[in-house]
Amino acid sequence: MDDLDLLKQDWKKQEKNLPHLSYDEIYKMIWKRSSSIVKWIFVISILEFLLGAVLNIFLADEEYWQQMEKYQLTEFTIIVYIVSYLITFYFIYRFYKNYQSISTTDSASRLMKNILKTRKTVKYYIGFILISSGVVFLITVFLMIRNHAVESADNANMEFDATQWLIFIGGTLLALGLLLGVIWLIYRVVYGILLKRLLKNYKELKKLEME
Repeated sequence: MDDLDLLKQDWKKQEKNLPHLSYDEIYKMIWKRSSSIVKWIFVISILEFLLGAVLNIFLADEEYWQQMEKYQLTEFTIIVYIVSYLITFYFIYRFYKNYQSISTTDSASRLMKNILKTRKTVKYYIGFILISSGVVFLITVFLMIRNHAVESADNANMEFDATQWLIFIGGTLLALGLLLGVIWLIYRVVYGILLKRLLKNYKELKKLEME
């Protein structure tokens, strides 16, 4: 008998002494972990909203609104604030409902469905943040260009030539790419870890159901 066989025999002896968890015990462990993860998603979304609101209050001073008025962006900025707040409130509500659903789940199959639903909601939320940020950025640049064109009509020295326009467009696209990249990275770190843990729980539940 070689060393490997001896190790196997020793492991089998130890395995007999290890505690064997029942189906219900394993399910409850996964359920508690999942409920905790979804609760953190809900809490983080609230903290994120509060942080954004505080930054808007401190950054949107009189000078800021004067700049918005100068570029004729006041109405657009107010509309963006209102729409973004309403949609963010909706997602916070969805996160709360997801947490409530998982907290009251009484079967593995329902828990699996709720985990998938939660992951989908988070992905929709991140998608909304990226798309809305890109759209707002482009519309803001467009309105600033329009304002520049109006001023250029009154002042020939303010007109751009073809090279300047290419540099401006290239710089705008680069800035947009960097902005979306940073936003994606932040949300990837903040929510990505939690989503990976939820996916792990889902796989464990699926394995549990197949046994």
